[in-house]
Amino acid sequence: MNYIVRSLKIIISQHISEKSSFMLEKNNIFIFKVLKNANKLEIKYALEKIFDIKVKSVYTLILKGKKKRHGKYIGKRNGYKKAYVTLKKGQKLDFININK
Repeated sequence: MNYIVRSLKIIISQHISEKSSFMLEKNNIFIFKVLKNANKLEIKYALEKIFDIKVKSVYTLILKGKKKRHGKYIGKRNGYKKAYVTLKKGQKLDFININK
């Protein structure tokens, strides 16, 4: 039971950018924002259980938060961890029809 709850918390969101769209079309690679303390095996297990797909590999990296200025005040955005997930051949991930 604990693994199922943790799996739902690991995947925060899909990372949407021009680069991620290009990687999806060309190499069948999805990019997700994940918890900073999640390892590759947990990310793979979570995606396979939640979306019922087969994952080939997972690459991760941690991005530092950028410094931003609002008038005379300087702040910092939060950093996050990204996971590049390669699906096996023939696998597709459809976010619209997950429960069908």
